[in-house]
Amino acid sequence: MVLVETSLPGAPDLPETPTPPTPPGLPGLPGLRDLMRAEFAPTTVYLNTASHGLTPARTADALREAVQETVEGRIDLTRWFAVIERARARFARLVGLDPDRVALGAAVSAHVSLVAGSLPPGAEVLVADGDFSSLVNPFAMRADLKLRTAPQAELADAVRPGTALVAVSAVQSADGRIADLAAVAGAARAHGARTLVDTTQAAGWLPLDAGAFDYTVCGAYKWLLCPRGTSFLTVPGDGGDLVAAQAGWVAGERPWESCYGTVEELARSARRFDVSPAFLPYLGAERSLSLVEEAGPEAIGAHDRVLAARFRAGAAELGHRPVPGDSAIVAVPGLGGASEALKEAGVEVSVRAGNLRAAFHLYNTAEDVERLLAALPRA
Repeated sequence: MVLVETSLPGAPDLPETPTPPTPPGLPGLPGLRDLMRAEFAPTTVYLNTASHGLTPARTADALREAVQETVEGRIDLTRWFAVIERARARFARLVGLDPDRVALGAAVSAHVSLVAGSLPPGAEVLVADGDFSSLVNPFAMRADLKLRTAPQAELADAVRPGTALVAVSAVQSADGRIADLAAVAGAARAHGARTLVDTTQAAGWLPLDAGAFDYTVCGAYKWLLCPRGTSFLTVPGDGGDLVAAQAGWVAGERPWESCYGTVEELARSARRFDVSPAFLPYLGAERSLSLVEEAGPEAIGAHDRVLAARFRAGAAELGHRPVPGDSAIVAVPGLGGASEALKEAGVEVSVRAGNLRAAFHLYNTAEDVERLLAALPRA
């Protein structure tokens, strides 16, 4: 049977889908605009990517095809696993790593739990005040760890001798503030601490070098436009201190020979930390990641930040005080109550920690910003 003879990460007989060239020019020029028109057709002013990204047309096509294959009994696991490996490779390229350092999962909290479960009793973990629960809570669930918090802007200064791990979101979910990751990483190195960075609200628009940190985690259903149920963990080349506590058959060096009993040899790559991937989400993820690669995080980020800056300025003109910064996420404290009126006006935003939160991505336009501002009340 072919499936028994084919290794899960392999399928070398299936050529990789080529990555189309990045459209020339700066964001907003015809190449990028045409690409977005071909992939997205929102019927609202959708400014809520920080909650969930829109599904590209190419991804929807892949999902429909895969569902039909399950309906008709044309399930080809060899081909599906090959596509999933291409998704791993695409994510690796986006964050500047070799695919052997990327593990697949379904949720950020599960990845973080691996890190938390691998720490020795009594280890001190430093996190930012009010950071996202999926990053913080797995450490709190271990009563034998010392969990300490500090303001995000003071996190680097709060690292001290004895700190085992510093965990922080690259971009804060509640208000869009961008962490000084270089300072955090430098302070951690100086004190012998490891680093864990949650890139869920950053990967896709904020270019990142995952190799600058020990571990990163990313929920891919936001800025990377993947179906929910896809997440990525990056690890050091030697796996760091992680214990593959959730390893199943897909984590074996020879997965198809590891289906029964104890897995005799775990994968020699980060795949040892994989959970068995949800097929449909990952088949879609490969297509979504191809779009992000095609457009380029640098171009996407420049586009997003221009729109976000326009909204900050316009909100200030209306008498509001947005959280300052240069993030694609804009939070306006005290304006959360306006969300229902905005929804009625066809503008989709979110409310987090009492803030009205608008998130700008590659499918948004200057006209979207004006629609949002026109629907906001004056202070």
